[in-house]
Amino acid sequence: QVQLVESGGGLVQAGGSLRLSCAGSGSTFSRRAIAWYRQAPGKQRELVAAHGTSGFKMIYLDSVKGRFTISRDNAENTVYLQMNSLKPEDTAVYFCNAGTLFVSGAYSAGAWGQGTQVTVSS
Repeated sequence: QVQLVESGGGLVQAGGSLRLSCAGSGSTFSRRAIAWYRQAPGKQRELVAAHGTSGFKMIYLDSVKGRFTISRDNAENTVYLQMNSLKPEDTAVYFCNAGTLFVSGAYSAGAWGQGTQVTVSS
C-alpha cells in the first residue's frame, strides 16, 4: 500500500507560482501512476494532471495546460506539480493520488494523500 504526503501549498497572488510535492512511501510507488486532483468549495474533485510510471505518458486538465507541469523522481519517491501563472480559479485543496494511467488516457484512482490548500488571490 502506498502512503502519500502532500506539501507546498500556500497563498500566492494571481500570476505567481507554486510547486507542490507528493512524497510517497512503500516499495510499489515507482510502479504506480501518480495524479494530482483538486477540489474547490462546493465543487466536485477534478483530475488536474497525471504522470505514468515512466516519462512517456502524462495528461492534463485543459484549463491548466501550458501552465502546470507534472514530473516525478522515482529515486526520491516524489512527484511534483509546478504551477505557473496561477489564477484565482485555481484555488482549491490539491490531493495526490496513486493509481493507474491507461494508454487511453483514462485514470483509475487509488490511494489518496491528505491534501494541501492552494489559495490564489486576485
